[in-house]
Amino acid sequence: MWLPCGCTSKYLFTSLSRRIVKYYHDFSGKSSNVLACMPEAASFEGVWDHSGLYEFSVGHTDSFWGAAARHRLTWISPFRSVQDCDLRRGTIRWFEGGKLNVSVNCLDRHVHTFPDRVALIWERDEPGTEVKVTYRQLLEATCRLGNLLRRHGVNRGDCVTIYMPPCPAAVVSMLACARIGAAHSVVFAGFSAEALADRIRDAQSRIVITVNQGVRGGKVTELKQTVDLAIQSCPSVQKVFVAMRTESPVVMTARDIAMEEEMQTEDVVCEPAAMDSEDVLFLLYTSGSTGKPKGLVHTQAGYLLYASLTHRCVFNYHDEDVFGCVADIGWITGHSYSVYGPLANGGTTVLFESTPIYPDPGRYWEMVQRLKINQFYGAPTAIRLLLKYGDHWVHKYDRSTLKTLGSVGEPINTEAWEWYHRVVGDGRCPVVDTWWQTETGGICIAPRPSAPNAEIVPGMAMRPFFGIRPVLMDSEGKVLTSNNTSGALCIAQPWPGMARTIHNNHQRFIETYCQPYPGYFFTGDGAYRSKEGYYQIIGRLDDVINVSGHRIGTAELEDVLNQSPMVAESAVIGYSHEVKGQAVYAFVVLKKEVDVQEADLVRQLKDMVSKNIAKYACPDFIQCVQRLPKTRSGKIMRRVLRKVVERDLDGLGDLSTLDNPAAVQEVIQGHRDLCGEEQQR
Repeated sequence: MWLPCGCTSKYLFTSLSRRIVKYYHDFSGKSSNVLACMPEAASFEGVWDHSGLYEFSVGHTDSFWGAAARHRLTWISPFRSVQDCDLRRGTIRWFEGGKLNVSVNCLDRHVHTFPDRVALIWERDEPGTEVKVTYRQLLEATCRLGNLLRRHGVNRGDCVTIYMPPCPAAVVSMLACARIGAAHSVVFAGFSAEALADRIRDAQSRIVITVNQGVRGGKVTELKQTVDLAIQSCPSVQKVFVAMRTESPVVMTARDIAMEEEMQTEDVVCEPAAMDSEDVLFLLYTSGSTGKPKGLVHTQAGYLLYASLTHRCVFNYHDEDVFGCVADIGWITGHSYSVYGPLANGGTTVLFESTPIYPDPGRYWEMVQRLKINQFYGAPTAIRLLLKYGDHWVHKYDRSTLKTLGSVGEPINTEAWEWYHRVVGDGRCPVVDTWWQTETGGICIAPRPSAPNAEIVPGMAMRPFFGIRPVLMDSEGKVLTSNNTSGALCIAQPWPGMARTIHNNHQRFIETYCQPYPGYFFTGDGAYRSKEGYYQIIGRLDDVINVSGHRIGTAELEDVLNQSPMVAESAVIGYSHEVKGQAVYAFVVLKKEVDVQEADLVRQLKDMVSKNIAKYACPDFIQCVQRLPKTRSGKIMRRVLRKVVERDLDGLGDLSTLDNPAAVQEVIQGHRDLCGEEQQR
């Protein structure tokens, strides 16, 4: 599948610019440095520094995004208008009239200039067995699969479901869909057959692409068997394409297609479809940590522009850097910062198949040394996990190539941030704590880009990205204009990367994101704005606990608990209380080799909360656990913890997305022991 080939697309494209632009964080205040960051700013009146560029981006959105789109994307035909958006009605349209092909922007234009540059580094489960794929090879494989999909009846506008772990074949599948004008729906390869079937039916997919088996953390999972079981309740499915991750044979039926074998019979040139800017690029279903999964829709031009621009600017990515995003491609982080953002920028991106502790807790840092990674982007959950194992696993490996460290998925607590910065980055790498969502398409708030030598506050996302205007709302729906205040986080104007709708349910999209605060995009998160104007994410508003009229963010409580030298990680939830309305229940994971009496630990932790927040914020219960239930993307499933504490075990729902479902049973038993059997009844 990865044989080199000298071909490029025969489709001729008009391009307003093919330049790949380098970005810098250090703006000296001179226009020449602003232009080095963003050459498009040459036409931006009054822009001399980062602050001016940001103000221009939110004050003159059409000029800013129009210039960026013309400069950074390769168009088949130019767009006639920059935007037509109305957040009150849930109408979001960018770059109408324009036609382009996403795969051409990610592959063909780079093959013309650096065909043998490495596009993908597949970091397989076993260390030292990585596979490198050049842009030429990636284009060849994409064209072959695109032709194969067309031969089997996949048309423009169809949706192909992809059920695969992080691997080159998965990226090829995504890009092949984009090339022929089909949408893709990548389903995380840890989902159960039932969850997969739900998503296939909602997307109405006729084609499913999978692998025979998955390999992760030394364990093999039977992904083809899961697909076989899922499609029993999916009458729309006509064909299943099967790639071979391992050498183990699987049962093949007349419905199944041996993908690699069939690809070799296809031509290495595949004509790319000319797609409208607002045609669907992909559906992505949320993980379920915020309730019933919904298929969010992202479209072509706006999404690609936003993913590529944030990748360049936030991480200070330069040509020939190696970008190490360790998220699974089944989540939005993998889409935007393992695939589309880096490839649109002609970058080298890592696909990580394994776990942070396989075969040992030094896995990330051994990989950094071996692959010479320059930017590392991971989840706070993983950082807290590795912190628990001690510094020696980090110091064992050379991390001198690292330039930027990033965190994603949930707020990072201060202790984990400082360990990440001091130990992993040797105190020299900026840590960018990024806030964004599946709905936003890309990073919206982060410490970088910024003015030269601008401060970074541990545990804060801090600064809005270009074109993003965050606002805080009070309980009556009024904008909070002062600093040193908290409220519901909304975004005051549209941006190109945002989701357009929920598949088959636009009314739900409007009700969820547009109606709570008319004229604003409601993120569902709470945030604090400091006296300096920096933003700190408090957590999901449904994760804000109201104790006797006092609102407390779970992230704030967890940050205090995690400051204990004995605590590696914590999760806090609220539960119903007949007197207080809600009370606080905390779960803590202790660091290795901690030897303490539980009563002493509980007393110390309550004292810390009382001292750092208030007495009313003290947890009523603190339960020590060996591990917390998490999705494989690293999100703590607080919804599951809440169901346990509320004794609603029948409402736990589908646990197949958890990294280790057995953790739930351990939590249930520990809760019974702590609260007593009478309370459970």
